[in-house]
Amino acid sequence: MSENRNGDVNPSKNSDRKFSREILLAKWEDRFVAWLIDFIIISIITNILFYVFSAQYSFPFWGIYFGENGIGIKQPYEYFVASSIFFIYWVILEFLTGQTIGKKVVHIKTCNLFGERANITKIAIEAFGKSFLLPIDIILGLIFSSRRRQRIFNKVSGTIVIKLRKPEEDENDTIKYVKDQ
Repeated sequence: MSENRNGDVNPSKNSDRKFSREILLAKWEDRFVAWLIDFIIISIITNILFYVFSAQYSFPFWGIYFGENGIGIKQPYEYFVASSIFFIYWVILEFLTGQTIGKKVVHIKTCNLFGERANITKIAIEAFGKSFLLPIDIILGLIFSSRRRQRIFNKVSGTIVIKLRKPEEDENDTIKYVKDQ
């Protein structure tokens, strides 16, 4: 921003703008890999729970069918229970640490728009879209993509997914260590 002769700031000149910090947004590919890891882990746990409590084996998300009457779910309660387990998993882990197991593997994290820890409400809104409405959330997010790489429920919740930088060998650059001769 620049100042005119009256000392007023002219917001139309963005070339002089200085940013106080940089936030590295996670790539869609990293987010997909993290989601896939989480999906596999939670699907295995969900299947074990379904088997233990109902003595049936049924992969919850494979219950979707395409028929003459359109798209449907063979066992809606399985979809709801499995989605609820995903929701609880994502809310707890992302609220406590910002990361799920998948996100830890690919070094990404969910946070608010300032790169800080998001509150439980924001995390719950973001996790709801991922748990119950993921195809819609992704498709609309890609159509209405923003410079922040947000799905629709990321936009609504005010969250982003960032790539964590690898820590340097010496984490504190303000201290210089000198060996005694």
